[in-house]
Amino acid sequence: MNSSSAPSPAKSAPGRAFIVFSVALIVAIWAVNFIAAKIGLRHLSPLTMGSFRVVFAGLAMLPTYLFCLRLPAFAEAAAARRRRFSLRDYATFAYLGFFGVVVNQICFTAGLHYTSVTHASVIVGMGPIYILVLAVLLRLERWTWRKAGGMAIALAGVTLMAGKSGISTHSPTLHGDFITLCGSVGFSIYAVLGKRVAGRYDALTMTAYNHFAGALFVLPLALFEARRLGFAPDSSRGPAAAWRAIPWQTWAATAYMAVFGSVIAYLFYYWLLRFMPASQVSAFTYLLPVSATILGILWLGEQATRGEFLGAAVVLLGVYTVESARAPASSSDRSAAPAE
Repeated sequence: MNSSSAPSPAKSAPGRAFIVFSVALIVAIWAVNFIAAKIGLRHLSPLTMGSFRVVFAGLAMLPTYLFCLRLPAFAEAAAARRRRFSLRDYATFAYLGFFGVVVNQICFTAGLHYTSVTHASVIVGMGPIYILVLAVLLRLERWTWRKAGGMAIALAGVTLMAGKSGISTHSPTLHGDFITLCGSVGFSIYAVLGKRVAGRYDALTMTAYNHFAGALFVLPLALFEARRLGFAPDSSRGPAAAWRAIPWQTWAATAYMAVFGSVIAYLFYYWLLRFMPASQVSAFTYLLPVSATILGILWLGEQATRGEFLGAAVVLLGVYTVESARAPASSSDRSAAPAE
């Protein structure tokens, strides 16, 4: 695809009902993603599960991409495949794959190894604030006192959560929270930069090539972790026995994160970026702390203190304040991040 080619013609926006369905689907998939990561981390190290997830997602994306190319709904992707990509296109896929796939997914998995579903979901739920900061730094959005106030409220909520829960070997740690934060910031960079090129590529092409790039980045690490897993100190009966000792639930959780948490959710997410500003698309993440925390309590038996619930509520209030301050500027947000 020549980088100087004109952007694809604007597509008519889908119906509101389908957009609501898409948002609800993404929220549900990513809420369960927290639970799947916790289940997988019972028998796999953070780097092992995180790298396996990224590589599995790239492998799952390949047949999905080839199958979808045959469907009339993805005619734009089929046309793009017949054209040649330029070095600029491959560079775009590489940096979006690095931030949105590698950084986000590996840090998300590693962070959950050290922190709770409640803490991780609240940190991820602050995505609109991270995007606001990036949009201001890139001069895509203006800074206002109301937005600043919303950020201050959200940060106060995070401080309240950390202060009430304390730090010990049996509770969420700042270490895990910081790793989760890095992953969430990586996805925010992906969302902002992805919006800038959303008009140049269709959702299928961008999602597929981002995951292909991410899988290539992580493949050496995944191979190293696979070898280390087979020759671990407790695998005296050989590599095959060590692999068979891993329960099927672990592989099912990893497969879920790769297929649903990565391929399907990212495909819907990038498709929504074509019709909505990045700030609006990211706003639904405020639903994640509620849904993921409930699942963590019901499914994993996690405990959440009153201070954590109060802190989470304060964080949501801060995110809502930021988003309500941005609502009147939705149209300007769309024009402030034009397709290149």
